[in-house]
Amino acid sequence: MHVTLPDGTELTLDDGATGADAAAAIGAGLARAALAVKVDGELRDLARPLPDGARIEIVTARSPEALELIRHDAAHVLATAMLELYPGVRISIGPAIEDGFYYDFEFPEGVHFSEADFPAVEARMAEHIKAAEPFVREDVPVGEALERFVREDQPYKVELIEDLVRNEGVETVSLYTNGPFTDLCRGPHAPTTKTIRAFKLQSVAGAYWRGDSNRQMLTRVYGTAFLSKEELEQHLERLELARQRDHRRLGRELGLFQFSETSPGSAFWLPKGTHLFNTLVQLSREMGQKRGYTEVRTPVIYDAQLWKTSGHWDKYRENMFVTESEERELALKPMNCPGHCQLYKLQRFSYRDLPVRYSEPGPLHRNELSGTLHGLMRVRHFVQDDAHIFCTEEQVHDEVVGCLDFAFDTYRVFGFDVDIELSTRPEVRIGTDEMWDRSEAMLASALESRGLAYTVNEGDGAFYGPKIDLHMTDSLGRSWQIGTIQLDYNFPERFDLTYTGPDNQEHRVVMLHRALMGSYERFIGILIEHYAGEFPVWLAPVQAVVLPISDRHAEAAARVRDELVQAGVRVELDDRSESIGRRIREAELQKIPYMLVVGDREAEAGTVAVRRHGEGDLGTEPVAAFAQRVADDAPSRYTANR
Repeated sequence: MHVTLPDGTELTLDDGATGADAAAAIGAGLARAALAVKVDGELRDLARPLPDGARIEIVTARSPEALELIRHDAAHVLATAMLELYPGVRISIGPAIEDGFYYDFEFPEGVHFSEADFPAVEARMAEHIKAAEPFVREDVPVGEALERFVREDQPYKVELIEDLVRNEGVETVSLYTNGPFTDLCRGPHAPTTKTIRAFKLQSVAGAYWRGDSNRQMLTRVYGTAFLSKEELEQHLERLELARQRDHRRLGRELGLFQFSETSPGSAFWLPKGTHLFNTLVQLSREMGQKRGYTEVRTPVIYDAQLWKTSGHWDKYRENMFVTESEERELALKPMNCPGHCQLYKLQRFSYRDLPVRYSEPGPLHRNELSGTLHGLMRVRHFVQDDAHIFCTEEQVHDEVVGCLDFAFDTYRVFGFDVDIELSTRPEVRIGTDEMWDRSEAMLASALESRGLAYTVNEGDGAFYGPKIDLHMTDSLGRSWQIGTIQLDYNFPERFDLTYTGPDNQEHRVVMLHRALMGSYERFIGILIEHYAGEFPVWLAPVQAVVLPISDRHAEAAARVRDELVQAGVRVELDDRSESIGRRIREAELQKIPYMLVVGDREAEAGTVAVRRHGEGDLGTEPVAAFAQRVADDAPSRYTANR
C-alpha cells in the first residue's frame, strides 16, 4: 500500500499498516515522538490501519493538535481516578476545551465534592499517568455497549448511545480503555497516558446535563494539561495575572458596580461605574453624530408578531423574556434590529434620503441561563452601541468602508490592536448562491479598498448574510470579539422595507447591522481587565485626589479642588486625619491617576506637588497647568494624527 506525506513524498508500507508503522518507516525518532496521525485531514489513533492512497501527517508534540489530544487524554484519566475514589459516581462527558478539559459527574447522595478534594484526585491521576497505560480502542455493537453501561449503572452513557442510534443510525460504537477505565468515545487518543507530562485541576462548577435546566445538575470539574511542566507553569502564571485583573474583583474594589440576586445578571452601577458607562455612550454618540448617525428611541416591549416576522419567535424565543397583556403575547427586545426595521417602515423614503443611519443605546434583555452568567461579560440586561444602516445596493461599499473607518477610529482611542475576520456563508442559510457571492465580494472589496489584512472564517456568517468580525488582543494576549459589521438582505425582505427610486418605483433597501463596542457592559469588563483597572486619564472616574499634608493645609487643598472642579477635572478631596503616606497608598490602590499634595509651600504659591499613579513624583506645578495637563488627555488626541 502507498500513502503520501505532507511534502508530497510517497511512502510504501505493508498492507494493513498503521500510523505507528508509517512513523517508524520514516524514522525511529519520529516513531518515539508520534502522538497521532492525520489521515486526509482527520485526526486518528496511531494504532488504526491506514487506508491505501491516503495523505497522512504524523502528529507530534510540536503539532497544533497535540494539546487538544492530551487534554482529552487527561479527561479520561480524571474519570478513571473519580471512579476509583468515589464508587457509584456516574460519568457523562469529558471533552477537551480551549484552555484545558472538563468532565461532568453525578456524585452519590451525601458526597459533596469541592476543590479541597483536588490533591487526592491529582495524586491518583498521577499514578495512572506514571503507569503509561495504553489507550486501546475497540469497536463494539451498540447492544453490547448498552448492556455494559446498564450493568455499570452509567445512564448518561446509555442515553448517548441511544441518541446515536436514533439520530445517526449507528450499529457500532467505539470504546476506549486506559487502565481499569473504559469510556464511550469517538477518540482519538495518544498511545499512552504518559504523554500527559503536566496537569492541574482548576475549578468546580455546576452544569445541567446537556445544558437543559430541566435535567440533572451535574458537577463539572475543570482542569488543564500540557506537554511540559514549564508550559503549565507559564499558563498558571497567566491565569494568576488574569485573576488579579478579574473585572468582577476590580469592579467591586474600585467601586464601579455590584450584582444582586434581586435582579440576576443585571449590574447595579455605582457612581464611578456610571461615569465609565456614560463616557463610553457619549463617545459613541459624538463620533456617530460626525458620521451622519441619527439617534432614535424605540420601545422595549413588542407584540409577538414582530418577532414572528423577524424569525426570532421560532429561532430565539427561549432566550427572550416573554409576557402577556390583555391576551396578547409580548416580549422584551433582545436586540434592536426588528424595532429599527419597524421604525423605518413607519416612514416613507426616497433614494435621496438614503442612507439612513439609526443608532440607539437602548436597554436590551436576554434570558441567559443562570449558569452562563459571568460578571459583565454575560448578562441579562445590557446596552449596545447598536446601529443599523438602510441604503441602496450601490451605497453598500461606501457604508461598509465608513463602518470600518469608524471602528478603527474607536479602537485607536483605547490603544487596541485589531484582527479582522470575514465570516462567510454557513451551511444553513437563506438566499441564493448569487446573492451570497455578491455579498461576500462586497465585504471583501471594502476591506481590500482600505488595505486591511483579514482571514476568512468559512461558514461562520449569519444565516441571512456574511459579516466582518473585529477582534482585539488584550494585554494578557487574550482575544475578544468586540465589533461586527453584517450585511443583511433578509430583514428588508421579511419586513418589506423599500424606498422610492429615481424611476418612481419601489425598490428593496439593503440593511447593515453595526456594533463597534458591542455591549457597553462587556466592553467595560474587557477594559477593566485590559488596563488592570488603571484607566486612561480621560476615562478615569476620578482623575485626581487632593491630599493636604496636615489639617492646617485643608483650606488650601479645598481651594485647589474647587478650582479644578471649575476647570472640568473630576477630583476628590481626601482631608482625613490619616497620615499622608497612608492616604497616598490608598489612592494608589484605587488606581487614581494623579495625587496632588498640598503643604506649606504649595498653599503659599498656589501650586500642587503632582504624583502619578505607579510612577511617583512629577514635580510641582500651578493648579491651572495641572488642569491643562488633564484636559490634554482627551480621546481626540488618540485619533488626531491619523
